[in-house]
Amino acid sequence: MFVLRKIKKIISKLVHIYYKLTYKFISIDDKLIIFISFHGRGYSDNPKAIYEAMIKDERFDDYKYIWFIKNHKKKDINIPKGKIVEYYSIPYFYYMSKAKYWIINCKMPLYMIKKKEQVYLQTWHGTPLKRLAHDIEVPEGTTFYRSGMSYDEMTNTYDVDVARYNYMISPNKFCTEVFQSAFQINRERLIETGYPRNDFITNAANEDIINIKNKYHIPLNKKVVLYAPTWRDNSYVSSGYTFELEADFHKWKDILSEDYVLIFKPHYLIINHFKDDDTLNGFLYSIEAEAEINELYVISDILVTDYSSVFFDYAVLNRPIYFYMYDLEEYSDALRGFYLDIYKDLPGHVYDDETEMLLDIKNNIYDNQRLNSFNQQFNNQQDGHCSQKVIDIVFSEVSQ
Repeated sequence: MFVLRKIKKIISKLVHIYYKLTYKFISIDDKLIIFISFHGRGYSDNPKAIYEAMIKDERFDDYKYIWFIKNHKKKDINIPKGKIVEYYSIPYFYYMSKAKYWIINCKMPLYMIKKKEQVYLQTWHGTPLKRLAHDIEVPEGTTFYRSGMSYDEMTNTYDVDVARYNYMISPNKFCTEVFQSAFQINRERLIETGYPRNDFITNAANEDIINIKNKYHIPLNKKVVLYAPTWRDNSYVSSGYTFELEADFHKWKDILSEDYVLIFKPHYLIINHFKDDDTLNGFLYSIEAEAEINELYVISDILVTDYSSVFFDYAVLNRPIYFYMYDLEEYSDALRGFYLDIYKDLPGHVYDDETEMLLDIKNNIYDNQRLNSFNQQFNNQQDGHCSQKVIDIVFSEVSQ
């Protein structure tokens, strides 16, 4: 295994060297656009929303679209009008050098080179509760990620990528301020449009909800609780981040099963799998980490989360949100810290007691006024037309 990893590392270095020597000789195609979502994990998020708006826009009928996706031959993905290319393959480097436009929702690797004539739209992937990049305040000597980067190395990975951005999407005024601080990006490159991926949430019809429930075999006669926790920076093994499930789903079933079913969706960075429990059949529906979470939002009646940014998007639906933060003291003190006062600013109550939270869900105890105030501040741009707003700005030179 060690020898294999070493060989892969050598091959990777040789590929990077070849790329640096040849990229400048590849001519740019002004009508070629590449899309990357979460480092090639799939067809999702803001890039997907922008793409689906573009292929409906006759101005782009003669454009070519490429999606980079890992292990794409094993994944059952259909992208209408788009070509799928393996992420981090030789063609990947070729098309990255050739495409006029990059539409990406994640931080790109340091080795990637952007030509001056290319246009890089960084869509990002969430409104942050947890502090990011330059805004993280930690003791000297703190390391980051599984790689053990120093603070300066970590911020440098952002600085290099931000220097390449032509545009970065901001979903709201709060992010416009935070991104300038966290990413050290100038205001002129931030476009405050709302998130394109939330167009689907805003516009979803009852027919969409029924179709998605049928897709995941969710009963139509029950309400749905979505449990979507995030990953922990300090919980990992050599192959990726792990998550220790602290929810007692048998207790959830005992308290809620009369009226509800439960969908459990772990964060996409979490690598460990959770064993099926036959005694929870008919109540618990475990969904793979890489599933399109927007679909799960619209079919759920309630969200339970922790420190994940999912609640910013889910709030668009004006449905109750409960925060189960059983490890709050450790998380807030030992990890990144928060931008918001979680007791005053969140659109729901914070619980460290699982039973108390479940009983409040069962008894419909929720403060809707908190949610209304939250949406006025954080979701006032989500009008169902965010994709079009982004396209009109980034492709302003394309004839109307």
